[in-house]
Amino acid sequence: MSRLPLAGMGILITRPRPLSASLAEGVAALGGTPVIFPAVEIAPPADPALLERRIDQLPGAGLAIFISPTAVAQALPKILARHGQWPAGPRLAAVGQGTARALREGGVGPALSHPDGADSEHLLLLPELQSVAGSRVVIFRGEGGRELLGHTLVERGARVEYAECYRRLPPVDDPEPLLARWRGGGIQAVTVTSAELLANLFQSLGQAGAELLRSTSLFVPHARIAQAARERGVEDVTVTAPGDAGLLAGLRERYTHV
Repeated sequence: MSRLPLAGMGILITRPRPLSASLAEGVAALGGTPVIFPAVEIAPPADPALLERRIDQLPGAGLAIFISPTAVAQALPKILARHGQWPAGPRLAAVGQGTARALREGGVGPALSHPDGADSEHLLLLPELQSVAGSRVVIFRGEGGRELLGHTLVERGARVEYAECYRRLPPVDDPEPLLARWRGGGIQAVTVTSAELLANLFQSLGQAGAELLRSTSLFVPHARIAQAARERGVEDVTVTAPGDAGLLAGLRERYTHV
């Protein structure tokens, strides 16, 4: 039997715990040991009443955009509970195939989504988002997200409303067990899916942990995250295709012949 590519390797997964299962299962299927240390915690929005108003007014919108699978998980059940089904008015759009898949798994869709990129820049390339003048667009996101998508749609004539459906908080897990495992040779690669997660991870691990992170292979799904990592002194950064499938493919390609 051929040796699995990640056999004997510990792969650190830093996504929020509810979103780590798929990647952890993929790592295990490749023979690796998934080590979950969420670099962010998901909490309810600071103003849940505003989210409820956005959901109440959703039927009158022309387009509803979900930024992430977390936005889907936090908002879609509330939308379906309020309206009984997806409202007939707004067309669905999703940033990235992972978000589009989360909507399908939630029972709604299909959603407009770019097939090749999991960021706002790619979504904005779609023909359907070019002619939005006069349309009301509701963007479901976490508090304090990137402004590029909303600003660009406003420039194109849309009226943009944000439905902030969660907050991202610093990690609460004790890093010492992770650091002990790392020092003992139990972490061979790290996966990070946003620049915010990367910043939180550096802060949570402290100075000694930061040195371990800088000297460990890092796999990220976007060049913007890779640039942030290199600016922090990470020596070995691999940019993969988007989503869990992209991260797993990057890990498999890197270690198949090692």
